[in-house]
Amino acid sequence: MLKIAPKSLLAAACVAFAFASAHAQPAVIKVGATPTAVPFNFLNPKTNQLEGVMVEVAQAVGKELGLTPEISGIPFATLIPSLQTKKIDMISSAFAKTPARAEVVDFSDIVLTYKEALLVPMNDTKAYRNYDDLKGKVVGVQMGTSYVEPLKAVQGFKELKMYDTMSDMVRDIALGRLDAGFGDGPVVAYQVRMSAAKQVRLVDSYQSLLATDIALAVRKGDTQTLAKLNTAVAKIKQNGVLAAILKKWGVPQ
Repeated sequence: MLKIAPKSLLAAACVAFAFASAHAQPAVIKVGATPTAVPFNFLNPKTNQLEGVMVEVAQAVGKELGLTPEISGIPFATLIPSLQTKKIDMISSAFAKTPARAEVVDFSDIVLTYKEALLVPMNDTKAYRNYDDLKGKVVGVQMGTSYVEPLKAVQGFKELKMYDTMSDMVRDIALGRLDAGFGDGPVVAYQVRMSAAKQVRLVDSYQSLLATDIALAVRKGDTQTLAKLNTAVAKIKQNGVLAAILKKWGVPQ
């Protein structure tokens, strides 16, 4: 009869427990999201947790992949460097899919698309339709958005001011320091619905020109993760999870 030493049994039990524990806990995927892009990703001051459309998209995609998203608030300007230095594995934010960015990251299939919106002071009732109607005006835009370069090329603005956050720009419009401001349609609409509702106006007559495609992003060349993400994105579109997330946050589909 073969005898097994107690120490050997204990060692085997420890190995088995460690193996079981490793498999009991889902793998983690580190996700970066800016904490200031309501309603896509923002820090809730009451809970100190990141919330929003792209936070919930990351959670839904993680569920499809069998991964636990570990979501960190990262300033917009450092999203790509954080991805490249492997501080994060994925960007799930109000992060537009552009040709310039596609040179340094790999984008998933498009998650959602929206256009720019125009804000003016509440007492400005003019029916603005296009850039020509803003000639001679001081206009603002948030830095890092895909609208910056097209707006720089527009002739006729008195001045184009850059803002770190949408809330800063909305504040200046409300205070009369800025004649008009451009921003992501859903972000602008959310700002109007919230505290600035009685001070600024969303211009319904404005004819949006610049479509913004939002997608997830991974490190350049990470084709394995990208393929899995595309499968997961397709799944949450098909099963209605994405539609429910967009409806919850008031983002047009």
